[in-house]
Amino acid sequence: MTTPVLQTWPVQREFDAKNMPFRRLGPSGLRVPLFSLGGWLTLGGTVIGDPVKEIIKTAFENGINMFDTAEAYAAGKSEEEIGRVIQELGLRRTDLVITTKLFWGLRKGPNDGGLSRKHIIEGTRESLARMGLDYVDVIFAHRMDHNVGMEEIVRAFNYVIDKGWALYWATSEWSAQEIEEAYHVANKLGLVGPIAEQCKHHMFHRERPEKEYAPLYKKYHIGTTTFSSLAYGMLTGKYNNGIPENSRFATHSDFFKDTIKQLELSEGKEQIRKVKELTALAEKELGTTMAALALAWVAKNPNTSTVILGASSPEQLLENLKAVEVVPKLTPEIMHRIEKILGTEPEPLPSYGRPVLDRLGRI
Repeated sequence: MTTPVLQTWPVQREFDAKNMPFRRLGPSGLRVPLFSLGGWLTLGGTVIGDPVKEIIKTAFENGINMFDTAEAYAAGKSEEEIGRVIQELGLRRTDLVITTKLFWGLRKGPNDGGLSRKHIIEGTRESLARMGLDYVDVIFAHRMDHNVGMEEIVRAFNYVIDKGWALYWATSEWSAQEIEEAYHVANKLGLVGPIAEQCKHHMFHRERPEKEYAPLYKKYHIGTTTFSSLAYGMLTGKYNNGIPENSRFATHSDFFKDTIKQLELSEGKEQIRKVKELTALAEKELGTTMAALALAWVAKNPNTSTVILGASSPEQLLENLKAVEVVPKLTPEIMHRIEKILGTEPEPLPSYGRPVLDRLGRI
């Protein structure tokens, strides 16, 4: 029998969803905001101390109650900062959806990373200790571990759930085949399968989230928690005329070196041309920013459970949250025009000469 979860800090703020839409996280009963806040590269990394508190406070006051982090983000500092701020702001734990991820580990020992039963259990407990929490709502397998059998992985995450350290488990950057295998193993053993996939999804990266995962949406109803939905800032238009100081490409040039090189190639230049055309559509016809349009476009996808936002300041977060108002403006006509500009929609599976099914027909 597990120990009841108790909040040890006083509640100072009540949650108000404002105009934030909520969706179910995949097939689960857990409701998540359409836009959430993530800690990758920022919270605990380039942003520490009081600025973290201001960003999270701004998020909470504008309908965001889901905060996503990972053991590897800023070598554990992201988890520490988010946990500290939750307590200092006096946020009620039951008002929040906290997610973290395991795989990379913080040390170089042979068992300090991956998805062995040992690291899943020990990593979970260390993450909770860094955040000062009794449980997280969802724990993600940050990558697939090809050196560990799927049965061990599924059993270990179910053990974590049974102990009350997490309420659900999910995957991140897994292939459709790997997710399918996880479901087969879980069903065979009468255990819980993953409820979501955290994947990259933006206007120039669509093949995996829109095509490869399509059978999973229909069969298992998984949802996505998308990251990099602004293509590391490219879809804001900030890189249209070079790399500005203090931008993500400037402050993390080693990490993004391949992406930066691509900007000089014909493909990168063509993407920038498309961003400029989309910017004109966003500003002149929708009365919004390119960033808000790009985020709303991902949120418009019915398989998107939440779009994870990154922010280095409260002002940047508020700018991105303009996307909430843009989603209803993305009519079929506007979406068609966006597709004409992008030209990135994945090719459908071949029908081998047969007539295309009506869109409401069963496949």
